[in-house]
Amino acid sequence: MQGPIDFLPLWALLTGTLVLVLLSIECGYRLGTYRHKHREQEKESPVGGMVGATLGLLAFLLAFTFGLASSRFDTRKEFVLDEANAIGTTYLRAGMLPEGGQEIRALLREYVDMRLQALRSGDLKQGIRGSEEIHGRLWAKAEAVAKKNPGSIVVGLFIQSLNEVIDLHAKRVWAAFYNRIPGSIWIALYSVAVLALGAMGYHGGLTGTSRSLAILAVAFTFSVVMWLIADLDRPHEGSLIVSQQPMIDLRDSMSKP
Repeated sequence: MQGPIDFLPLWALLTGTLVLVLLSIECGYRLGTYRHKHREQEKESPVGGMVGATLGLLAFLLAFTFGLASSRFDTRKEFVLDEANAIGTTYLRAGMLPEGGQEIRALLREYVDMRLQALRSGDLKQGIRGSEEIHGRLWAKAEAVAKKNPGSIVVGLFIQSLNEVIDLHAKRVWAAFYNRIPGSIWIALYSVAVLALGAMGYHGGLTGTSRSLAILAVAFTFSVVMWLIADLDRPHEGSLIVSQQPMIDLRDSMSKP
């Protein structure tokens, strides 16, 4: 599932946001300069208060959106660790099964290899299809063992852990593709930013002051924050990618006797 701004690479998003912010400030400044020359009765003090309130609202929206993106990033990290633990538990319990334990362990090793390879290659759709196919094979073997040993506590514990592995796969897919920042929040954030920063430029033009170089710092800072939020919101793109080290450590432990 694509987000509303996923069609833009992160570098283009940073550049586009910077240009949009500078244009908003410049348009507001020119409008303020025009009003200063032709509407002298408009006072800058009330305008300054309104600009401050609008910038405060923008800061609140930025903090709110950053919190959403950060919490989703933390959730994805937790799911990786939880899945590694669930697969490890299932792998250990498979060794105690009355029969078929080695075949199930081989499938679990193949499962972890497939998931890691899908992340390295970027072919996530193929990785998801392959994972679900292995789920079916694992569950078929679990059913066969359960039918032959209907009262076994060990088999029951194994099936419980296998079911958790399948559930965590669904949670990771949901977190990666569907638990994204809604498009309405992006629209609201950019709309408030254009209006707030345009009002800031308008206030500068209304007071008759010249353009300040501090505007560049404001524009660049806002653009970097927006870039960081988008980076957190994209699971498999950018510099902030969830580490798969728990899965790598799990695969290494599976290779040991």
